Amino acid sequence: MTPASAKRALPLAAVVAVLTCVWLPGVQAGVVGDFNHVERCKDSLYMGTPPRGYLSTSFTKICQRYEDKPRFVTLYDSQRHIPIYSAYTFKKSDGEKKVDLPWMFEPQLASDKSSSNMEPFPQSTSMHMNFEDTQAVLEDYADVVQYERGQLNPDEHQADPLDKASTYSLTNVVPQIREFNIGPWAEHRDLIRKRLNNYCRGKAYVVTGVTTSGHTIRRNNLDRVAVPEYLWSAYCCTEFDQNAPYFVRYKFPVFAAYGLNGRVNNHMVEVPLKNMEKFLKGRMDVDKNFQIFYSDCVPDI
Repeated sequence: MTPASAKRALPLAAVVAVLTCVWLPGVQAGVVGDFNHVERCKDSLYMGTPPRGYLSTSFTKICQRYEDKPRFVTLYDSQRHIPIYSAYTFKKSDGEKKVDLPWMFEPQLASDKSSSNMEPFPQSTSMHMNFEDTQAVLEDYADVVQYERGQLNPDEHQADPLDKASTYSLTNVVPQIREFNIGPWAEHRDLIRKRLNNYCRGKAYVVTGVTTSGHTIRRNNLDRVAVPEYLWSAYCCTEFDQNAPYFVRYKFPVFAAYGLNGRVNNHMVEVPLKNMEKFLKGRMDVDKNFQIFYSDCVPDI
């Protein structure tokens, strides 16, 4: 190769190197185009398939990474500053909640050149202005005593300390009316924890989401964080205890529930998956093929 041709070859080599970095599976995480790879949180989804049928183009897919490991999936609304759903694998746990964990944000919502790992909020609140256009920040929840930060992937459904820590991202949180958060929602979360602990024999996949409404948390005269009207959750566990009592067994392999995010009439209603999907079709911008779990969590025989 002549010196001249070598000079011409160098830019081509550089281009190939760049393309390799872009296209190698697993290099891209944090904000992603799809969940089709293990490093993009595929393992958090039943059959590697996210809920389908959401029509909005403003939602962002997040592979929630913490300490360089994919933890769970979130579909995030960067305009309303709340997650539409989080999807995760349930881990058998004692239901204990971690304390004194820092709240975190998603750097790649603000800049695709940022870290793909969630990071603790900077101590300086003035730094939060750098990313508050695309997501909720701590100040949004500072003066709203009627709301709690409700995790869609709850700490109590994880066992590993790092998995538990990863649930403390504000991109996994919606404003929950305090009476609902500490009452019916907490009771249902624990009911499902015990049910899956005791009767699920394989891997349990959970999707927990919201319906949006007209209520909004405002700060400095600006709409900041949407308040969901309803919260819902569904689980899928295809390997379960066939000898479980009937009142439990009929809720496998898949079942769901929803509740009003309010002070009264806020009890959780458990329903079959199809009823849950019908309920959501009437309250969300989804198409007629809306589906929470691939093939409705019916395993291939």
